[in-house]
Amino acid sequence: MAVLLFFSIVSFFLTAVIGMGEGGAEAGSPSREFFRFNGDVAWVVQVSDLHLSAYHPERGADLLRLLAPALRVIRPSLLLVTGDITDAKNERRSSSRQDESEWMQYRNGMDAIVGHNYLENRRIFDIRGNHDKYGVPYVGHNLDFFSIHSINSQLNRHNTMNSISLVGDNRIYHFLGIDDTIGYGIRWPSNLFGHPTDRTLDAVESELQYWDSQPGGLVTKVVFGHFPTSFIASSKRRRRYEGIFARQSVSAYICGHLHAKLGKTLWRLHMIDFPSGPNGLEHVGQFWEWELGDWKEFRLMRILAIDGGAVSFLDIGLSSQNQLLDDFQTTILITHPTDSRCMNQDEMKNPVVRNDINSLVFSVQPIRNVTARVFDSARAFKVVEEIPLQPVTGSVNFKPLFHAKWNAENYKSMPASRLWLQVFVIDDQGKETASAMRPFSVEGKLAYHPSTLLVYLIFNVHWEDLYLFLLWSNIFFLILLLFLPKILNYLMERNELYQRWATSISVSSPIRQKKFIFPLLWYLLEGSRSRKFWLAMVFYLLYLLKMPWFCGHATSENGGIARMYMRGWSIQTPSAPFIKEEQGYPDIMAITLPFMYLVVTPTFLLIYGLFAKCSGCRLYYHRKMSCAYETSPRGPGQEFVRGAPPKYSLSVISSWIIKFGGYWTRRALLLACLIISLLHLKICSVLMAAYGVGPVALSPALAWAPQLFLAAAIFALKIDLDVSLHVPL
Repeated sequence: MAVLLFFSIVSFFLTAVIGMGEGGAEAGSPSREFFRFNGDVAWVVQVSDLHLSAYHPERGADLLRLLAPALRVIRPSLLLVTGDITDAKNERRSSSRQDESEWMQYRNGMDAIVGHNYLENRRIFDIRGNHDKYGVPYVGHNLDFFSIHSINSQLNRHNTMNSISLVGDNRIYHFLGIDDTIGYGIRWPSNLFGHPTDRTLDAVESELQYWDSQPGGLVTKVVFGHFPTSFIASSKRRRRYEGIFARQSVSAYICGHLHAKLGKTLWRLHMIDFPSGPNGLEHVGQFWEWELGDWKEFRLMRILAIDGGAVSFLDIGLSSQNQLLDDFQTTILITHPTDSRCMNQDEMKNPVVRNDINSLVFSVQPIRNVTARVFDSARAFKVVEEIPLQPVTGSVNFKPLFHAKWNAENYKSMPASRLWLQVFVIDDQGKETASAMRPFSVEGKLAYHPSTLLVYLIFNVHWEDLYLFLLWSNIFFLILLLFLPKILNYLMERNELYQRWATSISVSSPIRQKKFIFPLLWYLLEGSRSRKFWLAMVFYLLYLLKMPWFCGHATSENGGIARMYMRGWSIQTPSAPFIKEEQGYPDIMAITLPFMYLVVTPTFLLIYGLFAKCSGCRLYYHRKMSCAYETSPRGPGQEFVRGAPPKYSLSVISSWIIKFGGYWTRRALLLACLIISLLHLKICSVLMAAYGVGPVALSPALAWAPQLFLAAAIFALKIDLDVSLHVPL
């Protein structure tokens, strides 16, 4: 039951959130856009998972009420909207559909931000999320509202990649946006993963390589998308982004998709070993992955800054902000030195020790004083140094950047989590604001960051590989359940071993062996004795492995007919009726795992249990008859009617088997059948809400077979026991 509970929680998460085919949207050569900035420090703003909904208009209204004032104070170089712009769900969240009114909320909110001169529209870059592709048969379909109302579409950015470069005096900060949504927008719950094609991977690698060959300054690369790497499927040739990002020296990959309920510090350092180069040294590639929580419930926003190639970020929640611009809270982002928990890179070969402290201060009030303090955690966080910071005024436009020189050599060879830095700001009205205290290392050492088991499971495990393991583990278990006892039955009956083995193990074996080995083996042997049911279960398992579970409209109601297999969806489009494409692997795990673990496997086990219970009832009946025979006044020469059992059956059969045929076992088995039936009906009702009542109801393998198996087993055993034993079930 613990295993079943675990998988029910996992499947609920997957369907609530949160391929092997060439299912992703294709990507050609991206158009490149350039923006100038002064100095070596630039910053951008990221928002993700807006989930604008017709049933929650406050989410769209807060774009103007909260986000717009923040952008006016921060004045970022770019605004990145990383997917799930609309919710695309009905009011009960039981089905997915595109609603143009939700897209109009987004368009009106962005137009208001641009209209109030908070940000130029050409500095806004938005990409699709899986919710934005729900039910969209293909890009350009009349349900593809992203191609109509998004900022990218209004500016004719129709490629699935956005290449943006911030060009400074001596450096280039390159941002590459990737749309990895599935090519055919299958409806919920089969649309959870990103699906890059091999062509997309080639285009991404080519674009990242392009900037390595450009003269004129150092390049820092940041990639943004919607899906975390753990929720991005491999391409047809089993290629992935991680190797490309590490090999092309990407500093960070920023994304969304996983909401803040899982955690607000979903950070991961990818370290990938590459084969030895010409010099015989093994190369280790690294990049950071930072997932941003959702705007939907927490109104989260990220400020990401690059200071001389060092990338840092700060996530802030705007839900506590007031409506008025003058009430925007002072925000402090330390750009150097970076946070050693989530921004440094481990095992840096030749770390460059910079003798400066930089901090961005965003405030609606003039700033009077900025001070940085260094604390020593080994001495009860005693202040070891205090450094005043001065505004940087050498640029054409005023920057909220404050700078100071210090002697960083004093802090070399320190553990990564010993020294902590905090910046204090006093504005013109005398109000003091302090940044969060954070550890730092002038040598780029990496500090330990604690994480929870749930965060590790969701963020650090490749769900594509985990799905293969969970699926084939279950199938292998069912194969053993079906064939192992059948083979043992055949061998024992052929060699007349079963009777002798049962006698010997019950008479001479220790009690411990009686309690565990014999009852388990007896359960398997007796449960598999019905040839008709056994053959039916074998055929059903083979059908689930190779044949479609159900057929219907996987995208919109007018889209192509699709068939769902254990390996994904096979889609036949109206434009190409003779061409079928496989999509949605491993997205269908949200359907297959709950069905296999919570319905099919328990059904097989219960069928075995019902037949084993029948055998227990027979033994119970024989025990009663034998007791009556022993106390009968008839002589030993009189025969017992209806075939008395062998003499050893009463003396050696385990009491566990006798109890298994009793009153409470019968009730427990029937209750278990009822629970499995209710779980099965619940799964079917979810699928009916998602893909229609008819396709699911008219699919025998999915909707009928488990219920028919249980009903037939109960009915067959009831007749057998009533007729043969006169013991009612």
